[in-house]
Amino acid sequence: MRRPAAALALLLIAPALAACGGPVDVDVPEMSDADRAACDAFTAALPSTLAEHEREEVDPADAPAAAYGDPAIVVRCGVPEPEGFSLASSCEQANGMGYYIPDEQYGDRDLDLTMTAAGYRPRVEVVVPAQYRPNANAAAMAELAPLVKEYLTLVDDCD
Repeated sequence: MRRPAAALALLLIAPALAACGGPVDVDVPEMSDADRAACDAFTAALPSTLAEHEREEVDPADAPAAAYGDPAIVVRCGVPEPEGFSLASSCEQANGMGYYIPDEQYGDRDLDLTMTAAGYRPRVEVVVPAQYRPNANAAAMAELAPLVKEYLTLVDDCD
């Protein structure tokens, strides 16, 4: 009689186990072959940890993206220009490069933070869950800056 009980227990916990872990779904932006090659090189160079969070699998597996932690900090390459960005926009500086952050996200720490290396092509976007603010966003900016500068092309300074 223990087998049915064990099977029932497995059926009850399987959904909970499925909810834990698993690849992080990411959107893959449309991009040119040249941008895809740059993004693939950038993504391959990303570290195994970011802002003290371990790297997780992403879906699709070949996406030019990486995810760290749960909930995930998501790094995507090849994203379009962020809404609200212009050459007059101010940017947060870290290790000599600028990240555009929408104004409404500065003052509200309950919002996820979307940071974009808007002056580089292809562009890189980093989404930091609100619960990791303010430490993870500063760490992520600083840790990613050397890789952005090495693998992507500066076209406009984002000051």
